[in-house]
Amino acid sequence: MKFLATQVTYFLSQNQTRQNIKALLKYLLFLAIVIVIFTILFHFIMLYAEGEEYSWITGFYWTLTVMSTLGFGDITFESDIGRLFSIIVLLSGIVLLLIMLPFAFIRFFYAPWLEAQIHTQAPRKVPEGTKGHVIICKYDSIAPNLIKRLKHNNIPYYVIEENSAKAAQLFQDDISVIFGNLDGRKTYERILANKARLIFANAEDTINTNITLTIREIAPNVPVAATASDEDSIDILELSGTTHVLALKQKLGEHLANRIGVGNERTKVIGEFDDWQVFEFTVHDTDLKGKKLHETKIRELCGINVIGVWKRGRLLPAHPEMVLSEFCVPVAVGTAPQKEKLEGEIITEEPDSEAVLILGGGKVGRSAARSLKQKGRTVFMVDQNENMKRKIEDTPPDRYVIGDAADRNILIDAGLDESSLVILSTNNDAVNIYLSIYCRRLKPDIRIVCRITHERNLEAIHRAGADFVLSYAPLGAENVISLIQKRNPIIMGEGVEFFTVELPDSLIGKTLSESEIGSKTGMIVLAIRENGEVTPNPLPDTVLPSGCTLNILGTTEQLQKFKEIF
Repeated sequence: MKFLATQVTYFLSQNQTRQNIKALLKYLLFLAIVIVIFTILFHFIMLYAEGEEYSWITGFYWTLTVMSTLGFGDITFESDIGRLFSIIVLLSGIVLLLIMLPFAFIRFFYAPWLEAQIHTQAPRKVPEGTKGHVIICKYDSIAPNLIKRLKHNNIPYYVIEENSAKAAQLFQDDISVIFGNLDGRKTYERILANKARLIFANAEDTINTNITLTIREIAPNVPVAATASDEDSIDILELSGTTHVLALKQKLGEHLANRIGVGNERTKVIGEFDDWQVFEFTVHDTDLKGKKLHETKIRELCGINVIGVWKRGRLLPAHPEMVLSEFCVPVAVGTAPQKEKLEGEIITEEPDSEAVLILGGGKVGRSAARSLKQKGRTVFMVDQNENMKRKIEDTPPDRYVIGDAADRNILIDAGLDESSLVILSTNNDAVNIYLSIYCRRLKPDIRIVCRITHERNLEAIHRAGADFVLSYAPLGAENVISLIQKRNPIIMGEGVEFFTVELPDSLIGKTLSESEIGSKTGMIVLAIRENGEVTPNPLPDTVLPSGCTLNILGTTEQLQKFKEIF
């Protein structure tokens, strides 16, 4: 009854609903008048043309049976004028009763009533006593990935949705959602923002500023992480009270620029925990090419442990007999001195060109160009919009070509033959897939780094020839999760993520090799944590103690498989 009362209250409180009801009542009144007129005419035509006299109730009965096309046939006219009148009543009934009435009922009453039902399905507030939750201000491309990570870590969350129909749909999809206005103080009071663990403002920059100011009125000490699309918005968001400003498009460009080295640069740090670093190094044009992993003697010479190897976008667990091909990128764990020693041990056969070609001069492409220019790299850029060049006048590319990157002459003029790396930074997945194929055909040995927008295109972009792929959504989710867990973000690559898992009871006391985590799930154990102590690079004979947690690398599908098996 309480739910029904809520629906009725919302239904009647809408101005449009009241107008609809008035329109429906007007139509019903018009229909009633038409029926009364036909009843009167039936009475007089039957009396004066047919010589028959019927009661008014009989006339009303005849009118309804004819208008509704039931036509029982117990009362009929014999005269032409009577039959002509019957045709008029019949046609009027088809239009007014069988067509217009259902349409008016659905349009003015039933559809608004269903909308009221949908509107009231989404909760307006969180349960009493809720605390330590994460508030996500918008269900955007980042939210699904972030929600998966939060669920894995058993962290409660709530998404704010302003559209009642979308909020109800999210609620039906088992998403913890709250219906309310993004900039409404009451929304954050009902969602208990003052008891939240973190508030993630992921709307437009101007709205994020308003959200932060609203939150600070009721929750001055709760951390707020806000996305910033424009660099000019960073200072404004910080002044409004944002704790962490995430310029994700800028970060995406920097990660794309820094993942694969050019020239003599061979190693790239992709994450840190405590005193240990997770880094990648390239095999391309080095003496490591063609060797088996155990033949490189990297562990003996440098003390680092290779935990996995990227092969055309897939992170594979490392094993001694794995052959390092031209485009392999091993992932290793070690200290900073060990990484430096590795750089000294890698012998480069012929230094790569330090030129990088960027296709797309948007925010991501410009950020990648700045990052590369700051390192002294030669940067070429292609974009169809001449105005993009003016936006990076502080660090302009060495060559800027205006035109379609799908044109071979444009690519050659831009410097494809002179470059060792091409970065595809357009925000159109189909274009990036096409350009990956095109660049790979024109220069088979070039390395391709690409961004994507939709996860469904991941396999396609790798098939097209991209060596490394990264997108906005997992980058944003990892940055938020790292803030919650108070660690540095570890950005692996598209589909591969960093997880913290409590050791299942079924694995207590087993060695890492006996657990068969890698062989059964494909996940890579990065480190073991016990009582604040970290054991990175765990050896196969490392015993898994009770109460420890595992830092592992893998996909969400592999994580689900891990949970099902262990």
